Amino acid sequence: MVVLGTKCYVEGDARERSLDSLDSLVANDLAELDVEWTVGVRGDEFVSVTVEGDDETVAQNLLRERWGEVTDHFDDGETYVGTLESWNNEEWTLDAGIDIPVSRDDLGLGPGDPKQIRDRFGVVQHTPLPFVYDADGDHELAEETKDQLYEWTRAEGDGGRLNVNSSTRGEVRATINRAGHAQDIITVERLGLLEQSVVCTEGTDPPGLLASVGEYLPAELKAVVP
Repeated sequence: MVVLGTKCYVEGDARERSLDSLDSLVANDLAELDVEWTVGVRGDEFVSVTVEGDDETVAQNLLRERWGEVTDHFDDGETYVGTLESWNNEEWTLDAGIDIPVSRDDLGLGPGDPKQIRDRFGVVQHTPLPFVYDADGDHELAEETKDQLYEWTRAEGDGGRLNVNSSTRGEVRATINRAGHAQDIITVERLGLLEQSVVCTEGTDPPGLLASVGEYLPAELKAVVP
């Protein structure tokens, strides 16, 4: 079994749609392999995939590479993935199966307190974020995480972003189309199972897009303005 570095925290029909979506993604990834799999959700809301078959090891490694893995073993200086669980004036807390506090200085994302930094970079709750584990508790965001967040604010060739949680990529696309804004976006990037980043076209106003589609999405939405 591989515990993926992404969560399923919605309920009812939304949960069924989310897990169906994940099952389709897993099917695409493992289509050429001789395996069968079952998708489930742990008590802490992390998604698990149980794989069996001749290509089991290869399949598990593919899933780890794509989604990251939640583990119960941490080595000092190694990179793992956690999801943004909470934040306050002093730190962000990531959920990696255990709480991983990342202080303001160790975020490495410039000035402001952790709440202001989250708003500036548009990081919605539950977004998967790679981090570097420190045995003494001085955990840091991984360089790849900082590079990704800074890239969002540079907007070279696009007009900013709208980040969304609690929705699959297909649901976000459908909502934008229904709201009449298909021409205002370039693509929808998948951050996690239920966390998406809408890349806006140059000239589109991300806060305006947020206001327009927000009424259709029962989600947290954050605009990233270059």
